[in-house]
Amino acid sequence: MDSKQHWEQVYTTKASDNVSWFQERADQSLTLIRHTELGKDAAIIDVGGGASTLVDDLVAEGFADLSVLDLSSAALDVAKRRLGKHAKAVQWIAGDITQTDLPINRFDIWHDRAVFHFLTNPTDRQAYVAQVVRAVKPNGHIIVATFAEDGPEKCSGLPVMRYNPNTLHAAFGDNFTLVSHQKESHNTPFGTVQQFVYCYCRKSLALLENG
Repeated sequence: MDSKQHWEQVYTTKASDNVSWFQERADQSLTLIRHTELGKDAAIIDVGGGASTLVDDLVAEGFADLSVLDLSSAALDVAKRRLGKHAKAVQWIAGDITQTDLPINRFDIWHDRAVFHFLTNPTDRQAYVAQVVRAVKPNGHIIVATFAEDGPEKCSGLPVMRYNPNTLHAAFGDNFTLVSHQKESHNTPFGTVQQFVYCYCRKSLALLENG
């Protein structure tokens, strides 16, 4: 079973609030997005956002340029149904982040909670970082959360990478400045605790993408 089939099966056989990564509110992500101090016209992409409730809160706060990308169309459909008429305010992108054709210098904020740690192949990680370089505006904001060093070794039956702030920053390279990092103890719907690390970086002004 390939990755797309795996995640389509997850979101067609389980309720969106009955998976380990479910958050009723993405409070840490919201706090970091607010800390960018960008206006409501900021272009934000939530990579692997799928059924996440982050987009609900961003819509409610008045952000007007929102995109949600996920490998699973079924996950995106969960969020669309939940948002109802407000779903029209969001651009929904079904695709693999390592391969999707994103516009150059399009986004002010790149957010990803729990996608990057699934990229166990170095080639896939390099492709992901290349997407950030391509799609985020110079001096743009990158917020990425992965399992911490003391987090799970697997998720949804799949192996994952675990990071500390230094190794996560290093995966992106010197062209990204680490602004801050936080640890989060995520309480799953099953009563267990998973340790996450959040890194907030800025893309170098020198990284101009000319196609």
